[in-house]
Amino acid sequence: MRRIAFINEKGGTCKTTLAVNTAAWLARDRGLKVLLVDLDTQGHAGKSLGLDVRTLPRNVFHLLTDPSVRLEDVVRPSAIEGLSVLPAYKEMADFPLVVANDERRAHRLAERLAPAEAAGFDVIVFDAPPSMGITTRNILVAATEVVVPVGLTYFALDGCAEVADTVRQVAESEGRPDLRITKVVPTLYRRTALATAILERLKSYFPESLAATPLGYNVKVDEAQSHGKTIWEYAPSSTGARMLGAIAAEIYGESAKKRGKKASRVA
Repeated sequence: MRRIAFINEKGGTCKTTLAVNTAAWLARDRGLKVLLVDLDTQGHAGKSLGLDVRTLPRNVFHLLTDPSVRLEDVVRPSAIEGLSVLPAYKEMADFPLVVANDERRAHRLAERLAPAEAAGFDVIVFDAPPSMGITTRNILVAATEVVVPVGLTYFALDGCAEVADTVRQVAESEGRPDLRITKVVPTLYRRTALATAILERLKSYFPESLAATPLGYNVKVDEAQSHGKTIWEYAPSSTGARMLGAIAAEIYGESAKKRGKKASRVA
């Protein structure tokens, strides 16, 4: 079971947009059973799938802090076949305090998600909060691979370096040599000299893992989120859908050449 974490300590990098739409693409286009796990206090992943996270009686916080709550008690279906969501809301702000005295506090998420594979899930996608605290460490312990969205702004490289250092630290301390950054996705792309310069530096730092398709601004993506829908439900023929589909395919492991062959066979 693949466990893909979308992580950046900076906010506003399109992390949730990528996590939600990649999860939806894996379910919709590749027929996988996908669990999207939201761990941000804003609950935007659930909201992007049309859930009213404010009114749900239980969410990921209750799964992580109450042993009597089971995974099936908190997982919610989405409108996309094969895609389920484990929602979050503001209670997650209390998670670091609740687990402060637990020696295995960094393993809570991995342990509570253990039944997911038996439940038939092929992939778990994690949407992390914009910080590198205990919640994100839980995600790294539970994940098998990390995707880093990097906004092409002045401080982008600093944030990316912090994530890379943290991933290496967790891999070493947890005995997880397989845990690594598998994809770095440039976001907030515009045709400016600064964006081009940052993109070139990212290419030199991550020559093997930098996504070939940067995510530029597309109003249809924002509109889809405001309607509680993925881009595939709202505007499947839009530029935003094309960009997000190409990025999701790269994360899945398909090269542009392979995608072209698959498209030809389907046609």
